Amino acid sequence: MAKKSATNSSRFLAPQYVEIRESPNRGLGVFAVIDIAAGTTIERAPVLEFPTNDLYSPAGTALIASYVFARSVDTVGLTLGFGSLYNHSWSPNATYEDLPGNVKHFYAVIAIKAGDEVTINYNGAVDDESPVGFDVV
Repeated sequence: MAKKSATNSSRFLAPQYVEIRESPNRGLGVFAVIDIAAGTTIERAPVLEFPTNDLYSPAGTALIASYVFARSVDTVGLTLGFGSLYNHSWSPNATYEDLPGNVKHFYAVIAIKAGDEVTINYNGAVDDESPVGFDVV
């Protein structure tokens, strides 16, 4: 039996146009390995949802707090794939939307050149300049 290949209509889509590299002053980041046209899906990743209280160890240490998105007042989501490694920017070249079934869809909002870091606005909307809880580099 032939393997079924992923298409844009698949629920999940593994990242094919990007890789993880060190991002200056930010730790890890997601970078384009080829030119990515505006509107192109970068990835559709599953999201694991769990209570906000589970972010901390019994000693109060934040275990994965830097890698989750707020889902509601009481829950957060850990996006699998590269989803939790996109860095924030006030001038992002990509964005995301939450799809049914705990899926986060990342796509380019402008053309992204090979070698450029792919960034999103953590507030969701590309032009939302609300505080994000840390100093933006």
